[in-house]
Amino acid sequence: MNTNTKNNLIGGLLLALCAFIWGCTFVAQTEGAEYIEPFTFIALRSFLALAFLIPIILISDKIKKKKGTFKKLETKEEKRFFAFGSLVCGACLCTASVLQQIGIDRGTEPGRAGFITALYILIIPIFSIFLKKKIRPKIWFCVAVSLVGLYLLCVKENKIAPSDFYVLACAVGFSVHILVIDYVSAKVDGIKLSCMQFLVCGIIASVPMALFEKASIELIKGAAISIIYSGIMSSGVAYTLQIIGQKKMSQPTIASMIMSLESVFAVLAGMVFLHQVPSLKEAIGCILMFISITISQCALPADKFLIYLSRKSYAG
Repeated sequence: MNTNTKNNLIGGLLLALCAFIWGCTFVAQTEGAEYIEPFTFIALRSFLALAFLIPIILISDKIKKKKGTFKKLETKEEKRFFAFGSLVCGACLCTASVLQQIGIDRGTEPGRAGFITALYILIIPIFSIFLKKKIRPKIWFCVAVSLVGLYLLCVKENKIAPSDFYVLACAVGFSVHILVIDYVSAKVDGIKLSCMQFLVCGIIASVPMALFEKASIELIKGAAISIIYSGIMSSGVAYTLQIIGQKKMSQPTIASMIMSLESVFAVLAGMVFLHQVPSLKEAIGCILMFISITISQCALPADKFLIYLSRKSYAG
């Protein structure tokens, strides 16, 4: 296995774990929306993620210093790039997250929100064209199959609920966020970038929270479990996995398709925790998404891929 293939595999696994955590987060967001309003929820989870990542960064830097691999930002250009990248990432993340939370707060179900959010698998390659990224024909085929799956999962009676439009807008925001991460993470420390984007996100969300929303201590206590899971697991852990995983992936389009699995995990989480059972139509949509993502990850031609698998099985 060459280095590029190995990095793609590791990156894909990290992003798949990221998708699983995010899928379960839709349930947490739904539960939290019963107690606190969108900006309050996003601000609190962002600051909690920030607090979670700071000690990890300190420990990581200490280990790197002992190994002699620690590298700090030295030039003004490096510092400006990191600051600007953090600001843009945080702003994109805040915009997308708030729009998603508003949609959930106004009635979009967890599974449905997950699938509409996953529309970024179509938006990403369209944006990538303008960034002069080469998109293989196979990827376009996988995107088409995924869109059919999303249609079966999302559209009921040829209607989209008003709250779904907020979630649809959040898909655009997350598309921009993924592309920005793809560009910035290649040049900076991934964990530090993740930490700073949550600082920016928390600060931005705090302004409308203070101006327009009212959150009492009792209400925050009621949403405590949702905030803790969303802040530590979804924000602190998963978004860091996203940055590290994308850094190893060669194609942002493939990365976005793996992360779109969060929609499938959202349905499964809804079944387990909220007893929301998908219909046959929705189940077929899930299967189509799995197929498209699996095909997109077969970087080798079919015959060579089978030979590779047989060799691995003999090697144990």
